[in-house]
Amino acid sequence: MTITQLHYVLAVAEHKNFTKAAQKVFVTQPTLSMQIQKLEEELDVQIFDRTKKPIQLTETGQKIVQQARNIVNESDRIQDIVDQQKGFVGGIFKLGVIPTIMPTLLPMFINNFIKKYPKVKLKIEELNTEAIIERLREGHLDAAIAATPLELPGIKENVLYYEPFVGYIPNEHRLHHKDKIEINDLDIDDMLLLEDGHCFKDGIINLCKSSRNYDEDHFQLESGSFETLIKLANEGLGMTLLPYLHTLDLKDNEKKNLRMFKDPVPAREVSLIYNRSELKMQIIEAIRSTIAGVVKGAITFHNVNIISPLNKNKTF
Repeated sequence: MTITQLHYVLAVAEHKNFTKAAQKVFVTQPTLSMQIQKLEEELDVQIFDRTKKPIQLTETGQKIVQQARNIVNESDRIQDIVDQQKGFVGGIFKLGVIPTIMPTLLPMFINNFIKKYPKVKLKIEELNTEAIIERLREGHLDAAIAATPLELPGIKENVLYYEPFVGYIPNEHRLHHKDKIEINDLDIDDMLLLEDGHCFKDGIINLCKSSRNYDEDHFQLESGSFETLIKLANEGLGMTLLPYLHTLDLKDNEKKNLRMFKDPVPAREVSLIYNRSELKMQIIEAIRSTIAGVVKGAITFHNVNIISPLNKNKTF
């Protein structure tokens, strides 16, 4: 059994096709097939059911793939240990970022990071939380920035900052006259929300569930971007909630529509998440420290009520 054979098994398990898997690992399809067959003969088991289209893992094959991921990760740690001993911070690093964080946080830290760590080749993908978790577990991401707490087995969460929810309330809205709003002021029936798949929407729903004005059967208009929600609110179609960093770049006339919550301010917890195998920790720490350096000046809130996308809220 070799590490190379395990890489081939993982590629086929991912693509469910020998030809695509061979392209992924840069070998010919006959070479890949022969190596997997040799491994099956050595173990005296069938890892893949080749009679099905697409190719499927056998019951034993599923357990082998799970263990193969662990072995490949541990083998990667050898180079990781060497890099850390040498103080080397470089190489390809695959980072996932959820859509409601990408447009505000990325411009704040990316230039500083590139200048400070020029040997790191960042590959950044905008993905929803579900896709991020799947890619982390399959080894296709090294780390991600997402709203937490998620409390998932095998995933570590390193908190970066707490970002308050801010009300965007146009002039004609019933709450516009208030200097500060409260959770009990919220009514889901006049709330403009992001479309399904955004954890920020899940956080708002969890926030509204603690309000007396929540009815699970009623939702208003949904959209894929905060910019659209703001435009819809300006047209008198309701109010919305925004993450604090998103409010910093609003126009002056739009900032007049912002309303903070009374303490404790509802907020989302934003974390750097990664596998418990802790590969490439020197790069993860470099990203964490760079982000911490830029957000601490922008976010200085302390008395916050963390609204989890999983409805596991906590107060700080």
